[in-house]
Formats: sequence, structure tokens, C-alpha cells
Amino acid sequence: MQLLFDILKILGGVIVGGIAGFLIARTYMKKYLQKNPPINEQMIRTMMMQMGRTPSKKQVNQVIKSMNKYM
Repeated sequence: MQLLFDILKILGGVIVGGIAGFLIARTYMKKYLQKNPPINEQMIRTMMMQMGRTPSKKQVNQVIKSMNKYM
């Protein structure tokens, strides 16, 4: 009976540790991406120009807004 409780304690610790680790990592990555966005206005402008489009400020802002919506 004692062995069963020990196994349940270990299993419970692994589950709680996994959930806590996931939540901590997710919070850290959200803060990191807010401080250091993976793409900026200049990159969007360059990408549109490479596709043969001359982007206006409004188009660039729309792309940035749509990207921030999903972050």
C-alpha cells in the first residue's frame, strides 16, 4: 500500500511540475516577444517592395495590426 502512495506522489509531482514549467515558459516567451518583436515595420516594407508593391503607411500599419492581434 505504501508503494502505491509513493508512486502516486511521484506521478503527481511530475504532472504538477510539467504544468508549472509550461506556464512559466509560455509567460516568458510572451514577454520576450513583446519586447523583441520578430518582425518590424522596415521588414514589412522591404518584403512588400520585393513582391513588387509600393506599400503605403496604411498598408504597413494594417499588417502590423493583424500580426499583433495574434500575439
